[in-house]
Amino acid sequence: MKKRKALLCILLSLFLLLQSSLGLVASAASPADYEILSPYADVVWEGENAWGAYKGSLHSHSTYSDADDTLAVMVKEAYRQDYDFLAVSDHGITGVDWNQEPALHPLYFYQPIIDNPFEHLTDEEYAAIQNGTYDNRGKKMVPVLGANEFNNLSLSKNHVNGYFLASDKGNGFTGAENEWGYEEAIAYIDENGGLSHINHPGDWIDSNANPDAVNDAYNIALFGDLILKYDSCLGIEVFNERNGTTGYDRILWDNLLMYTLPYGKTVIGFSNTDAHRVGTVDSSYSIFMMEENTPENIKKTMQSGAFFGVTRCLRANDTIGPDEDLNVMNTDLPYPMFTSLTTEGHSITVSARDSQTVQFIADGKVIYKADIDSSPVTLNLDTIEGAEDFQYVRVELFGEGGLCLSQALVIDDGSEKLTFTEEEPEPLQQIWLQFKGTKIYTMLSELIKVIREKFA
Repeated sequence: MKKRKALLCILLSLFLLLQSSLGLVASAASPADYEILSPYADVVWEGENAWGAYKGSLHSHSTYSDADDTLAVMVKEAYRQDYDFLAVSDHGITGVDWNQEPALHPLYFYQPIIDNPFEHLTDEEYAAIQNGTYDNRGKKMVPVLGANEFNNLSLSKNHVNGYFLASDKGNGFTGAENEWGYEEAIAYIDENGGLSHINHPGDWIDSNANPDAVNDAYNIALFGDLILKYDSCLGIEVFNERNGTTGYDRILWDNLLMYTLPYGKTVIGFSNTDAHRVGTVDSSYSIFMMEENTPENIKKTMQSGAFFGVTRCLRANDTIGPDEDLNVMNTDLPYPMFTSLTTEGHSITVSARDSQTVQFIADGKVIYKADIDSSPVTLNLDTIEGAEDFQYVRVELFGEGGLCLSQALVIDDGSEKLTFTEEEPEPLQQIWLQFKGTKIYTMLSELIKVIREKFA
């Protein structure tokens, strides 16, 4: 009996010792390890083979649609303001080489009548701009061809920009209104081998009048589902011109990232001038990190997200800032810019120029904010409670010359991604969406809005 008890004691001791050892091993390992996936992982920031930082806009206009200045004037102004690439995406008119006349739309025949002529570059001007000899600038500006702002007759501002389309695709694309029109445009661009993004969504959801519209579950699902359904739909504009109707689209962007990342797809945030006149060329634009400034690399960078968005104008908001309205358009103040953004383990390190403050945003909330000067700022996510549950982190720089933001750095814990399955609308809902897609519905809605405002 004593021998049996002794044997049981030995076995129990061994079991407890083994359990303790396993517990130590488990506690030594991270309970939920993860990897930071950065769109800037391949960027060479310094040294002989350092990549260039190229300034450009993928959304601008001319008198070939509804702008005040001609194509020749708009292109030359972008060139004068040190742009390295530009897409002229007139409404319902697919962009061609800047020394050619695009397909004309009868809707815009009024332009010459009001002294806004149709005018493109001469062959000599176009060649000089492409090789950098125009005005002895010494640096070329590259045209991004095949751009078109779809739904050119839209009354509800449900606009989508398409890129890299053949010159005979998309001309005169009238488009439906509201939700129906969004999908119709994105599907057309997808079917014709182009890329797209959703333009100024705050304009359609009217977030100026109702800032909480960017948090509305219906709006988030609408845009999120379109981005998930169409691989060629890369994301949304988070900055558009002076952000007059889109001041809260960064918040919508955060909501969309949280919606789509569980499915394994990020939402790329675009920043564009949407310039209709030379006075707004210095409003919002992008800085692409590329080995060389070529159309092929521009397309590749649009898809990878290895670029930054800059704006010179933004309204204050209490969620992610700024604390005060920002408007430094057409000043000599240099815009803030990342000089490196790197990751190692669970740490993110940022270096910048012309910046005063850096803030890190995760899942729609500011998780860390610091002054930044010539010294890099490093955020170790292990010091942030709950960081293992973040879906992404993105970084913003504030300076006297504006705001510059990064794309989302995705937090990947290795878990299996969800599979997106489109839900077919019920028959009555389908009929309602089709009716909302008509001009009659949109005109009636606008009329009712005017009447309500008049008698409010």
